[in-house]
Amino acid sequence: MSAITAWPNQAQDWLDERGKPAWIATMILGFILFWPLGLGILFYMIWSKRMFNGSCRNRWHSHHHDWKMHREMHRHGFRSSGNSAFDAYKTETLRRLEEEQDAFEAFLQRLREAKDKTEFDAFMDERAREARTAPPEAPEPPQGPSA
Repeated sequence: MSAITAWPNQAQDWLDERGKPAWIATMILGFILFWPLGLGILFYMIWSKRMFNGSCRNRWHSHHHDWKMHREMHRHGFRSSGNSAFDAYKTETLRRLEEEQDAFEAFLQRLREAKDKTEFDAFMDERAREARTAPPEAPEPPQGPSA
């Protein structure tokens, strides 16, 4: 990496080590020296979430060091507690609960189908009963030319 592209990363690392106050001081200094520079630093702080985080890059690195756990956390929608054993337990529990939910939804589907079949069988039985008890219809006399 050349010296031209290395200094922004070095400056960013230096500011991250000192925290949000250093970033804010740099932004204010940028506004004083050349207002577009201060505005650029402000937009960068907002875009990189340095403005609203408790701290800067060090916290991000420690919070997201295990990418496999990171993917699992986002899949299940929870953050790491910092304790890998607890996070693994939580992941396994959530997986088991998802399986139980799927099994319960399948049970409910079978229950609905059984109810529908019972209602349909009752309807067909009632219809057959009505057909057996209904009086036979008298045939109409043939209509033809009268003599």
